Amino acid sequence: MKRIVVSLLAILLVTSLSAKVYSVSSPSGRLQMSISAGKGATTWTLAVDGETVMDSNRMSLTIDGKEIGPDARVIKVSKGKLNEHIEAPLYRQASFEANCNRMVVKMKGGWSIEVRAYDDGVAYRFITDLKGQKRINGETAEFSFARPVNMLVPYSPTRERDRYRNSFESPYEAVTSGDTETARGRLAFMPIYIDLGIKGRLLLMESDIRNYPGMFLKTTEKGFEAEFPPYPENTSVANGKYLDYLCDTDATRTYPWRIVAYGASDCDLPVNNMVYQLSSPSRIEDVSWIKPGFSTWDWWSNFKLHGVDFKSGINTDAYLYHIDFAASHGVKYVLIDEGWYKNGDILHPIPEMDIPRLCSYAAEKGVGLLLWSNTSVLGLNPDQVFEQYASMGVAGFKIDFFDNQEAAMVNRIEMYAQKAAKLHLVLDYHGIYKPVGLSRTWPNVLNYEGVVGLENAKGYTADQLDLPRNDVMIPYIRMAAGQMDYTPGALRNANRNDFRKINERPMSQGTRGHQVACYVVYDEPLAMLCDSPSDYLQEEETVRFITSMPTVFDSTKILSGKVGEWIVTMREKDGVYYVGGMTSWQDRDVEVDFSFLPTGKWTCTVFRDGINADKVATDYVIEDQVADSSSSIKVHMAPGGGFAMIIRNE
Repeated sequence: MKRIVVSLLAILLVTSLSAKVYSVSSPSGRLQMSISAGKGATTWTLAVDGETVMDSNRMSLTIDGKEIGPDARVIKVSKGKLNEHIEAPLYRQASFEANCNRMVVKMKGGWSIEVRAYDDGVAYRFITDLKGQKRINGETAEFSFARPVNMLVPYSPTRERDRYRNSFESPYEAVTSGDTETARGRLAFMPIYIDLGIKGRLLLMESDIRNYPGMFLKTTEKGFEAEFPPYPENTSVANGKYLDYLCDTDATRTYPWRIVAYGASDCDLPVNNMVYQLSSPSRIEDVSWIKPGFSTWDWWSNFKLHGVDFKSGINTDAYLYHIDFAASHGVKYVLIDEGWYKNGDILHPIPEMDIPRLCSYAAEKGVGLLLWSNTSVLGLNPDQVFEQYASMGVAGFKIDFFDNQEAAMVNRIEMYAQKAAKLHLVLDYHGIYKPVGLSRTWPNVLNYEGVVGLENAKGYTADQLDLPRNDVMIPYIRMAAGQMDYTPGALRNANRNDFRKINERPMSQGTRGHQVACYVVYDEPLAMLCDSPSDYLQEEETVRFITSMPTVFDSTKILSGKVGEWIVTMREKDGVYYVGGMTSWQDRDVEVDFSFLPTGKWTCTVFRDGINADKVATDYVIEDQVADSSSSIKVHMAPGGGFAMIIRNE
């Protein structure tokens, strides 16, 4: 899966207890991360183009009641280069090079700090080389800025009963560092966006969390400090009660990466690779059985079908209909969401659901069947559940309501992925914290929510939740950490004044073109078609355009955009190019420059907002144009609008 070349450049022996500074720079020299260790606290600093932007950030671990970090005694510093060729199946690009300069600062007492400086960010992690099992009581991690900076931050909902329980679907709030009044004691979660002005952009993230809790952040006068959910009192039932430590662990190990990702501009962020390249390599040697693709989905449309000769709902006839639709439209999967089992008895479907018959019929049609499960139910007996339904021919599971990132839940999530991989089951994780690289380690995890997705349109008005603005924020922030589960494809589209929150027949904020653009702009190997197959059959032109596109790509580039305003994304797969653009409620004209095309004549099929899309959001136009590498196309996006292009060689 990867090729690694390591060369040690220097080994420095250090015996003094006085604080000294050890630095490593990115290959371009633009980023420099420094560690100050010795007498006093161990801290880190980040400089961009020679200017300190993050300063005096404490770092320590407390193991078996003893804090390591303060008064560290450095005994050796090793520096070198690390050059990796990373194969990245089911990612936003098929492969890429990850080159960094690396430093390991080894301390007396069996612990070290490893630092890596890439051109797209810096990161550090602790390493311990101790004997036996140890208890991690706590960790100090700070992210303080040398001057006030503007940020976009998602905050957890305030819950009296359980401070850490969270669906990780909060919209981004614009704040300034040190704004403790806006934070009001709330916990923030990653990724977090920082605007350095002419110096560039930063994202706070983490990667490779294994047997360790995920990180929340508390606002301080200069930035953030970490707060971790302790180990739960009961790993089977979320009761809001926690113990007084983070986890018990093998004391010879590496710890999660603390990441400050970097981009010179907003457009660099959606293709930032820091989380992926710092995660553990794939544990699945042969990934050829893992199939990305589109899936039907029943929950958004409330299980409603029409124009059929059977009663719609959660029953065998309804999903036979889904399978027929999927087979006739090149859709890889049919997802059966909640309601197919009752009272937590996942091993026995309701009488109306004949899962073996559906699996058999789906196999005949070349379609995979996916089943939804609540993690609290699946967690009672995952081996039996996975084995029973895999033997029937089920292709995978959508697992929901994790709603925490304490160490026991982190372990459960990886356990599911491992057990599913042995049975060749794919997974869609919903109601979960941000990605931390698990899809590299276990590529059978296709989708990963932790995002404000389209399903939120059911529960909020346009004044309560501005989805078009959200939709052109998440590619720059949340999606930089990894793939999403946004669930696009709504056919009932509405402008701002016409939009209503309607659970039974939901609509999207923004235009039809905006919905279609999601399939290009968003990283979603398992791409949902959220609306009813009955409605798609009445909109063949739209659904055929969508399903003619792939869901994973060989390369990705952001052509233009600004966080919260608009984005234009270009992707390539097998010599075909795809361009998608979307805007906020501000209408916008963009020009797509085709200089990325190889030589020759190309046919560009454009799905764009119609001339009346500002008044009737379902209005769209599909047209063909001729393109070559010296040409460009101007496209108008209506308020909340968007477009998609498929560009093929003539």
